[in-house]
Amino acid sequence: MLGAIEAGGTKFICAVGDEKGQLYDRLKIPTTIPEETISKVIEFFKPYKLKAMGVGSFGPIDLNRESPTYGYITSTPKTSWGNYPIVPILKEAFSLPIGFNTDVNAAALGEVTYGAAKGLNSCLYMTIGTGIGAGAVVQGALLQGLSHPEMGHILVKRHPMDQYPGKCPYHHDCLEGLAAGPAIEERWGRKGVQLNECQEVWDMEGYYIAQALMQYILILSPSKIILGGGVMHQKQLFPIIYKYVQELLNNYISLPELSHYIVGPGLGNDAGIIGSLMLGQQALEKAN
Repeated sequence: MLGAIEAGGTKFICAVGDEKGQLYDRLKIPTTIPEETISKVIEFFKPYKLKAMGVGSFGPIDLNRESPTYGYITSTPKTSWGNYPIVPILKEAFSLPIGFNTDVNAAALGEVTYGAAKGLNSCLYMTIGTGIGAGAVVQGALLQGLSHPEMGHILVKRHPMDQYPGKCPYHHDCLEGLAAGPAIEERWGRKGVQLNECQEVWDMEGYYIAQALMQYILILSPSKIILGGGVMHQKQLFPIIYKYVQELLNNYISLPELSHYIVGPGLGNDAGIIGSLMLGQQALEKAN
């Protein structure tokens, strides 16, 4: 029995499941202040006899095991969570192995284990919602070096018709600042779900996402790209993204049929929580 936490900026998903990705119980908790949210998380898991736990968290986070702040959420825009020791607090509460990574890396792990990239040794998972982030599996392992990837903050060329200054508090008009859900709402004056029929909205969005995918393809060469998050519920985005990816790459490299290469999550909205179970399983295997 494994515990899993998908720690998001707006909600925490907690679940109990097994190493096969089977979920037995779950709870959604609003992300408020740490003391309130984490106390509800601990309360949910207390009745279960867990072997290990996995946490896929919004970031930035500290993944350096030699660091005194390993297991912390670090310089997040959610000020009450800045420098919050989420892993040490969970270890104190449960005293078991805990796997820790970003929410998008967890989702990539879930998709390569049981989802749209099952059977492949690499994939990239990108979420476009309240923020933008991406995680990657490369040669069967989660991508991590100096830190974890922060692919939502790359710089992109502006759409010729876009005068919006950008919403990222750090970089203003990076990818997240121009293409995340809050940027769409602020630019157009309405939430994305209310703009379904506005072609210019989704053409601009697809233009920005395709630029990011071009860079990820050229640098990481993933075997599959998976696009998740609330913005990608706008299914009309996929053909727009395909069109711009083809135009930008301009036949420089050979790709599979894009409708099979750039896809939605095979695990639906459960990619992150199932990937967090896998983080727990990995932590258990290392502990043994």
